[in-house]
Amino acid sequence: MIEVYYAEDDQAISSAVKEYLERRGYRVTIFSTIAAAKQAVERSLPQIMLVDWNMPDGNGRGLCQWIRANWKELPVIFLTVRGDSRDIVSGFQEGADDYVVKPFELDVLHQRMLALLRRTGDVAKQYLSCGHIALDRKRVAVTCEGEEVSLSQSEYQLLLYLLQNKGRTVTREKLLEHVWDVNGNFVTDNTLTVTMKRLREKLGQPECLKTVRSVGYRIEE
Repeated sequence: MIEVYYAEDDQAISSAVKEYLERRGYRVTIFSTIAAAKQAVERSLPQIMLVDWNMPDGNGRGLCQWIRANWKELPVIFLTVRGDSRDIVSGFQEGADDYVVKPFELDVLHQRMLALLRRTGDVAKQYLSCGHIALDRKRVAVTCEGEEVSLSQSEYQLLLYLLQNKGRTVTREKLLEHVWDVNGNFVTDNTLTVTMKRLREKLGQPECLKTVRSVGYRIEE
């Protein structure tokens, strides 16, 4: 099922889009503020994002800029009454993949979404995130609060495995096996402790990265 996030404060429009898309098998979540949309994206990425320009707590350009700073390939479509050529150009310059002017035909919007999804695939699987931490599996890159962080191979693999198991406690034994022993490297338990310490320092001591005493680690919102 394709996950769609829609930032829109006009309930009549958002309800019509949601009903139309859900009849076609999509899962649509509506956000009436930019802040709520950001919180949701940080928790879990959709496959595509629909964004209104004028929102109660800001404008869609700012939301699009924020998305592009953290998730460069997440598809974004502007849905807005602002049809001036300067606004359309500005929308694309801020990182939008498409721009649809209201009022619009729902069938046309759907076809534009399908075209964009055919080009991008399931981008949500490319990115893993928790709080202000985002990991791009395609680029093998990690950002924290929008700034790229340089990690060693073992630090990256450790973070990746924890994000893949987000919300679950991973034992120290499992981490040692997955990050090091899978490559035939013999390491001691202290190696994990030191690597975790360095990873936390590079990520600014994130609250979402928890130590489960005498067991292992867990990453969670």
